[in-house]
Amino acid sequence: MSQTLVIKIGTSSLTQPDTGLLALSTIASLVETLTHLRQQGHRVVLVSSGAVGVGCARLGLSERPRSIALKQAVAAVGQGRLIRIYDDFFTSLQQPIAQVLLTRSDLVQRNSYLNVERTFQELLQLGVIPIVNENDTVAVDELKFGDNDTLSALVASLVRADWLFLLTDVDRLYSADPRSNPDAQPIVRVSRVDQLKELQVSMGDRGSRWGTGGMVTKIAAAQIATGAGVRTVITEGRFPKNLEKILQGDAIGTQFEPQPRPVNARKRWIAHGLVPAGKLYLDDGAVQAIRASGRSLLAAGIVQVDGEFQSQDAVLLCDGRGQEIARGLVNYQSSELQKIKGHQSDAIATILGYPGAETVVHRDNLVLSQE
Repeated sequence: MSQTLVIKIGTSSLTQPDTGLLALSTIASLVETLTHLRQQGHRVVLVSSGAVGVGCARLGLSERPRSIALKQAVAAVGQGRLIRIYDDFFTSLQQPIAQVLLTRSDLVQRNSYLNVERTFQELLQLGVIPIVNENDTVAVDELKFGDNDTLSALVASLVRADWLFLLTDVDRLYSADPRSNPDAQPIVRVSRVDQLKELQVSMGDRGSRWGTGGMVTKIAAAQIATGAGVRTVITEGRFPKNLEKILQGDAIGTQFEPQPRPVNARKRWIAHGLVPAGKLYLDDGAVQAIRASGRSLLAAGIVQVDGEFQSQDAVLLCDGRGQEIARGLVNYQSSELQKIKGHQSDAIATILGYPGAETVVHRDNLVLSQE
């Protein structure tokens, strides 16, 4: 059966730990595996880190840059070299590729989001393997993905993938870091991401010397992807051929079960493409109406407004404990909501001095969070 697969490989898997030079044998094995999957009829997207690490090696830098300007310059050096190597390997197997560089702003604007989605669909229909990276050279810090784990999860949602593979430097998720704790227990399957808290999973927040990610970012990516209905796997990047074994049912790595998908493309964009600009804290009645009855949010149900935002920005809807229950597009700016929160809808015109929308967040622009 043909499926859509998103594979993210980290800098720690692509480069040699001591020198930062490319691990060519791993790249060759990855290219062979992805080409074979493509020949089987699967649609394949590769999200590849490594531009900054390769740039550092090329320029003889001993550590990853700290300043944004230097990082962007180094990424510009490394990205061209990285894609050239991919192109050489894939061309030897007659597999066409495309370079796709994204910033978060490409997914925040609705028209841009749809354009990116259409581009991916055309590339996949042509049998091309898109190779995706964050456009580090031009990305603004406030609108950065932060790491390619997050980027890969958002791309998996965008292309409606069946699988997201996060290739890293450990073979699966453990209850503690197996590199430093011999008592760490392997975790093979996770039905819900919040289950990890019950298992008391300890997650390091640091990646390798050359990369940015750690297990924390992979768990966050798994939460995004599974929330979009994408089965997610964390497994070791040094053995790309394991991807085929996993697809055949072998219990390799840690698998995260997918949750039901948001119902349409617009709600997927709201849930996973936007960066929330504020939070609305709701009373119990509003929480119940939204969760159980699929109702819109009214001003009367709002207890507290946090953040500064404009009308049509994305906001988080939280219960009294601060737990996110949903997110959506708001019909009022934050200064207006500070005045009308807790009031009935028919009082809004009197309070503001002009008529406003009856709903604060309409149910058509609202997506429930996974419980």
